[in-house]
Amino acid sequence: MAALPGIPAGSADALAERAPAECRSSEIAVPEGRWGQVCVVVPAFNEGPSVAGVVAEIRLTLPSARVVVVDDGSTDDTAAQAAAAGAAVVALPVNLGIGGAVQAGFRYALRHGFHVSMQIDGDGQHDPAEAVQLLDAVVSGNADIANGSRWLRTGDYVAPTSRRIGMRILAILVRWRTGQRFTDTTSGFRALGPRALNLFVRTYPADFPEVESIVLAARAGLRVCELPVRMAERQHGRSSIGGVRSAYYMARVVLALLVNRLNRRDCP
Repeated sequence: MAALPGIPAGSADALAERAPAECRSSEIAVPEGRWGQVCVVVPAFNEGPSVAGVVAEIRLTLPSARVVVVDDGSTDDTAAQAAAAGAAVVALPVNLGIGGAVQAGFRYALRHGFHVSMQIDGDGQHDPAEAVQLLDAVVSGNADIANGSRWLRTGDYVAPTSRRIGMRILAILVRWRTGQRFTDTTSGFRALGPRALNLFVRTYPADFPEVESIVLAARAGLRVCELPVRMAERQHGRSSIGGVRSAYYMARVVLALLVNRLNRRDCP
């Protein structure tokens, strides 16, 4: 595997060895300079204490990429912190939710001529250093979407039992809908190639989108794979999916999968 700009030689290879075989890339078969066309989308809502650190780590790992923080109607200094850290900022006047914020970032990427994009959450739970292997799978042509899975390797992240059960239920339903096995259907750490970017710019689930977007992509004929990543605990604040909202999340997504709400007209 070719060394990437700003990445120590061999680090990407070591990560890829832990990945399922169909996701591994043997060579980056793209023109030199293609990595300068990566746009990293960071959706953020009231992530002022963490977003600057996230941006700094992304720029250190992927120095030639453009980082765009989508400030989803925050009431704190998220936008100012992101801009000070060197990110481009898309400031939404109202809170659209994670789906609307992510799609706004993808639209930014496409309109500015980017062919490859990434999604990394702004709460500091994702390690930008692990973005390399996700991008490798996409840029090499082995996948249209490479999702980071916290369950494919042993790590320090431990989810509550109720959440683990919910994730397993969602994984079963996604497998039923797609015929493919995924271990982490709620991951917000992913890389997207041109076909996925074009699809999600046109249609993207608005509320709690990760699960439904996997089904949408698979039904559109896109290749979706998973790679092992670590996930840290939140450093501040709390997840937007908790308590009553967690129950609503499960009920809504399960219902969407059961009644096949993803219409065929959404697929190219």
